[in-house]
Amino acid sequence: MRQEAGLAAPPLSRHLVFAGNPGTGKTTVARLYGRLLKALGLLRQGHLVEVDRSALVGEYVGHTGPKTAAAFNQALGGVLFIDEAYSLAPVGGGNDFGAEAVATLMKLMEDHRDDVVVIVAGYPADMSRFIGSNPGLSSRFTRTLLFEDYSASELVAIVEYQAREHQYDLTAAARDELTRFFEQLPREEGFGNGRSARQVFQQLTERQAHRLAELAVPTAEQLVSLEAVDLPSFNI
Repeated sequence: MRQEAGLAAPPLSRHLVFAGNPGTGKTTVARLYGRLLKALGLLRQGHLVEVDRSALVGEYVGHTGPKTAAAFNQALGGVLFIDEAYSLAPVGGGNDFGAEAVATLMKLMEDHRDDVVVIVAGYPADMSRFIGSNPGLSSRFTRTLLFEDYSASELVAIVEYQAREHQYDLTAAARDELTRFFEQLPREEGFGNGRSARQVFQQLTERQAHRLAELAVPTAEQLVSLEAVDLPSFNI
């Protein structure tokens, strides 16, 4: 409305920090965010360019700046999503080219502040350290969205969604057992949230296939049913 009245648009800080463990949907939400901003007329294209440290940091002096700029230019008009962004500011610092990548990013963000959105993502504690490592970062990334781990019931829902997509059906007993499985699953470093749920679904279908291979002529109902016995008995 300000623009329609001939006034300058209010200053907007669209850059975000996505803090969360792996498999919590950070990349998916970043993609939706770009589409939303395009629909609102705040981005020209709204596409997502996903990068990590290896796409930004060079191996020798003078390589990092152009490499970072090339990745940034691909995202113009859309969203640059930097996964595991904290690796650009490693603990201990030292002679690391990550600092050059950060400096290049901040200059480009200023030069193209109305034509790109940058989202930095990673583990919550590491992202807090990363943003606090540079005053320029803390002034540009003023909002953090926390992506919490999925509950057992949410993980079951993800498995059920995968099952429907591939024409399988969980029996009631399998659903109950799956809930207990996710409640007892250790939430350690290897836990991948939605990714772990998809892995469990794959294991379910593989174990069901081995079980049905012993039957001469399985029925249509048996071919689609995932049972409690098909659940994996190992940690993922």
